[in-house]
Formats: sequence, structure tokens, C-alpha cells
Amino acid sequence: MELFIYVFAALFSVINPLGTVPVFVGLTEDHSRSERSRISLFTSVNVLLILIISFFTGRYILQFFGISIESLRIAGGLIIVTSGFALLTGSFSKHKGMEKKRVKDDVEQRDAISMTPLAIPMLAGPGSISLLISLYEEYSASERLLAVLAILAVCVATFLMLRCAHYIVGLLGASGINAVSRIIGFIVIAIGIEYISSAITTILWSYS
Repeated sequence: MELFIYVFAALFSVINPLGTVPVFVGLTEDHSRSERSRISLFTSVNVLLILIISFFTGRYILQFFGISIESLRIAGGLIIVTSGFALLTGSFSKHKGMEKKRVKDDVEQRDAISMTPLAIPMLAGPGSISLLISLYEEYSASERLLAVLAILAVCVATFLMLRCAHYIVGLLGASGINAVSRIIGFIVIAIGIEYISSAITTILWSYS
């Protein structure tokens, strides 16, 4: 259970579906309730598929390019830290390449937004993918099963938040969402620093 909670908390913080809520509301303001529900479901399913595929195949991609797990942890940690700073400074959407005008122009050319820009890059970004690849290398077969269940739980939570996005915005308002995002940003920074420090410690021990 501790492993499940750890993976869920870490992945949920890095994905930060709450930070996607304002973007989702803006992109679906002209959609009906049923259409918003469908987009929420498809987005969550796309995120689940991306994360599961990354979790199980990421190690082979690393082997193909000759990248060590310590290098991945440092690179992923840096990405996670920068995402955390973006949350703290209120520039999360810009950090994800989601400037409002650019998003609106892009969406006008698309029939569906559940894959991009919502699933990628807003939710299943480089930070969450590198986090899962690193976790895969650390866990045994039974622990990986718990990790998959945690991934599924995060995607279910993401679906519920997107499904209730308009209610969340109405309840918390922009200031409330920004306040919660800044708290999450602090946690995300700590997660990133932890991955960087553990990788550096491993490298130093290997040379000692």
C-alpha cells in the first residue's frame, strides 16, 4: 500500500491535472456536457496508454540509445524541477507550450483535442514519462503491478477532475487553482531534486 500511495502521489503531482483544468475549460467552453464528458474520457484513456507504454518499453529505448538510468534520472529530475518552478511562478501553461492564442489557433484545425494538446504535452509530458521509466528499473514484478494500478488510479482521478473541470473553476476560481498549483509545485520540485540527488549519489558510489 505504501508503494501504491508513493507512486500515485508522485505521478499525480508531476502530471498535475488541476493545472490542466483551466486549459480544459477554455478549450471546451463551446462544447455540450456530453461532449466534455467524452473528451475527458478519451483524454484520460490516451494518458493511460501513453504512461503504460512508457513504463514497460522505456528501458528498451534507453538501451537503444545507450542512456544509463542515472542519466535519465538526472534529466528527468531537471524537467520535473522546471515544471515545479513553472507551477510556483504561475507559468505552467507557457512552460508546456500552451500559450492561449496558440492553443486556440491550433484547436481550430482539429476535430478532437483529447490526444493533443490535452494528453500530450499537458498531462503525459517528459517529466511523467521519465519518472515512470526510472521507477520501472527500481521495482520487482509484483511491485510493477502495484505501480500499474497506481497509474490507473491517477488516470481515473484525472478523468474525474476534467469531468468536473467547470465546477472546479466555479468553486475555486482562478486564485484558488493558482494557490493549490503552487503547493503542488513545491512538492514537484522536491520530487525532482530527490531524483537528481539519488542519481548523483549512485554515480559517486560507483566511482568510490
